[in-house]
This record gives sequence, C-alpha cells and structure tokens, in this order.
Amino acid sequence: MTDSDLSVLRERAEKGDEDAVDELIELAAELGDMGELRRLSDVGNATAADQLIEMAGERGDAGEREPRHRDGRT
Repeated sequence: MTDSDLSVLRERAEKGDEDAVDELIELAAELGDMGELRRLSDVGNATAADQLIEMAGERGDAGEREPRHRDGRT
C-alpha cells in the first residue's frame, strides 16, 4: 500500500467509513504499527484498543495495557 493509498484510507475512516476503519486496524496489526492502533484507540475505537493491548502483551509492554484518556492520563 502506498502512502497515498494510506492517506485516502485514513480520510475515509475519519469520515466514518467503518470498512476503512476495519482495513486500517487490520493493516496496522499486520504491520505491527502500534502508533496507528494507538491513534485509532485514542479516538474511541474499541477494536483498535483491543489490538493494541494484544500487541503490547505479545511484546511485553505493560504500559500500553493501561487505558489512555484523551488528555494523556492513564
């Protein structure tokens, strides 16, 4: 997937396209992109949060297991 394709996918997701959100989560999980999963989780996507927690557990990063609030508090 090119950067341009990814930008279009993010744009669709931001406009509420659930298929695009699902694609982003799947892609981020496949690539191990915790930043993308964190971004989606921070805007309230529970599936992204679940994937983030799962990946953090696999990597042994307990800090990612804590819920994050929009203001950065845990």
